[in-house]
This record gives sequence, structure tokens and C-alpha cells, in this order.
Amino acid sequence: METRIDLSKVNPEAYKAMLGLEGFLAKSGLNKLHKHLLKIRASQINGCAYCVDMHTQEARHDGETERRIYNISAWHETPFFSPEERAILKLAEEVTLITGRVSDETYNNALNLLGEKYLSEVLMAIVTINAWNRIGVSLNLMPA
Repeated sequence: METRIDLSKVNPEAYKAMLGLEGFLAKSGLNKLHKHLLKIRASQINGCAYCVDMHTQEARHDGETERRIYNISAWHETPFFSPEERAILKLAEEVTLITGRVSDETYNNALNLLGEKYLSEVLMAIVTINAWNRIGVSLNLMPA
């Protein structure tokens, strides 16, 4: 499988817009490890090997443990994640797999644990990684 077009060269304005969302997230109050967890989980669901590879490396660099990284896809079955992290992972799954709506239970749990502002940042991070995943999968991006 060969990588297709290079979006940053073919359409730099579109690429710049995506980087604008990343810039917003970098300046937000979103905890780096929370961001890595949701990016890895959404990328696993979407089958974006490029993003899974990139975000697991970034997570390790920022102090995430191998054990937790290996268990992100099975977070439901492990004691390794806090209630806040579980809420973020559940929300990431429901938004990524959205078929109608995010459940009230998932939304209200995340809102109660995270608060409105942090929840809004989490949602923007989930939406952004899903957009990147769709770009990566569509263009056959490969881990280096």
C-alpha cells in the first residue's frame, strides 16, 4: 500500500486549518495524558496505524506507562484508569462510533466528572483526532 497525496502540499490551507485545531488544543487546559488516551483510543477504533503509532510514542515521551498504553483498547476490563479517564475513553468511543447520539449517561457522567470547560476541550480533541484519522486512513499514511 502506497501513501497517496500529501495534503500539506496539495492543499496547504486545509492542512493549516487542521493545525489550527491542534494549536487550540495545545493551548487548552487539556491534560497531555488525557489527550493521548483519547487520541490512541479513537485511532485504534478508526484503524489509523499512523496515528496509533504517533500517539503511543508521544504518550510514552510524556510519561504514560507501557502497561496502560497496552490496555487502552481493553480499558473497560482493567483497574488502570481513573474515573475521569474512563469517562474520557467512553466519550471518545461513543463520539468515534457515533450512530445517532452520545448517550445521556455517558455525557452526564463526563460533565459531572470533568465540568463544562474541560468537557468542551475533550470533545474538541475527540473531533480533531477523528478528522486526522480519516485523513490518515484515506491517504494510506504509514508509520515511519
